[in-house]
Amino acid sequence: MPNFSGSVKLKYVKLGYQYLVNHILTFLLIPIMVGIVIELLRLGPDQIYEIWSSLHFNLLQVLCSSFFIIFIGTVYFMSKPRSIYLVDYACYKPPVTCRVPFATFMEHSRLINSANPKSVEFQMRILERSGLGEETCLPPANHYIPPKPTMEASRGEAELVIFSAIDDLLKKTGIKTKDIDILIVNCSLFSPTPSLSAMVINKYKLRSNIKSFNLSGMGCSAGLISIDLARDLLQVHPNSYALVISTEIITPNFYKGNQRAMLLPNCLFRMGAAAILLSNRRRERRRAKYRLVHVVRTHKGADDKAYRCVYEEEDPQGNVGISLSKDLMVIAGEALKSNITTIGPLVLPASEQLLFLFTLIGRKIFNPKWKPYIPDFKEAFEHFCIHAGGRAVIDELQKNLQLSAEHVEASRMALHRFGNTSSSSLWYEMSYIEAKGRMKKGDRVWQIAFGSGFKCNSAVWKCNRTVKTPTDGPWADCIDRYPVFIPEIVKL
Repeated sequence: MPNFSGSVKLKYVKLGYQYLVNHILTFLLIPIMVGIVIELLRLGPDQIYEIWSSLHFNLLQVLCSSFFIIFIGTVYFMSKPRSIYLVDYACYKPPVTCRVPFATFMEHSRLINSANPKSVEFQMRILERSGLGEETCLPPANHYIPPKPTMEASRGEAELVIFSAIDDLLKKTGIKTKDIDILIVNCSLFSPTPSLSAMVINKYKLRSNIKSFNLSGMGCSAGLISIDLARDLLQVHPNSYALVISTEIITPNFYKGNQRAMLLPNCLFRMGAAAILLSNRRRERRRAKYRLVHVVRTHKGADDKAYRCVYEEEDPQGNVGISLSKDLMVIAGEALKSNITTIGPLVLPASEQLLFLFTLIGRKIFNPKWKPYIPDFKEAFEHFCIHAGGRAVIDELQKNLQLSAEHVEASRMALHRFGNTSSSSLWYEMSYIEAKGRMKKGDRVWQIAFGSGFKCNSAVWKCNRTVKTPTDGPWADCIDRYPVFIPEIVKL
């Protein structure tokens, strides 16, 4: 039998250590303040008055001191970064007519790849272990046999998912389109001319002086790159609104060949989009849901293996597809390690940073075989939104960050209900947490995304107000059924 009493004692020792280190300034200041109060009471009012009278001030000293204090205060407030608020966001919810149950997906695969039964069997094995559910959706063009990835169908999907998300966001926030100052659209694999950002400007008749950006080719982590770009723009443009659209258009990216590394995206990616409204206006502080605290970006593209681990190319038969390397999880782990090394000092409490430092020094000086200390990020965040790229991605991060099943629940359920929606998946996960009524004022959220290149990006948000359980949104009609048990293998 395990020694439960010993483990319980160790738990309380760690809790006591964390409390002591995190409140060390309080423990130091309290005795000092008590000593000052006792000394003042001992002196009495007459002696205090004599000490005050012995101090000599002239008008010039007072004016110079006042000017210096005002100057320092002005410099501080002018150099302080503007607070960036997430006013609200909306996620696209596909219609039931786009639903693709396992049976439908496999039937289409058999008809399309009738000449290569091994490819069909491979896709079935992937789907069985994918973590996806029966309600994920593909765009209308992919329901044809064979699929019709035309430019018209691709534009149709883009208009459907993007405009629907924007319409929901405008309805929720009540802002007028002429108030939008910055527009950023990210879509990795579909980059038409005119751009998707131009399509949005044309649809909603946005101002002619709007600052618009269209990001492509940046993978599933492009959503946080867009947030970072919006943050930088809002720092130099006061009293502005920034509209960020994150999506991936599935229609033109269906792979018709038989290369296994290229068949994986067909099994995992599904349609989705999110529209996010950011602002630096002070008046939005009260109604905004979140405040942006940090964005940390890591790019491993200098390494050849990392650069090619998610690569668009042609197979020997000339079919274009996205090839996923077998080294993907190893490279993702290295990118995550670099990212958390940067973000750790920004978010971890002093107790965790000291433990990490002591362990590092001990390994360098005393014993290199000491087990490295993994910081407890649960001390820094209440909620985790891990990119729902697949079951293996979520499993690996849960293991490496030592997270509980509840911490990764939002990611697993978003993957089950909506599939891999690329850069917008983080917002479906955030919406899940809100739909469960778990988002409270002061809660901290860590969004982690991976993308081609290879990139690992993080964003940290702080909840500005307790979020009421929404009555609409992508989870409105199914949140009561979740969480659901997801078996390791779903036999088809």
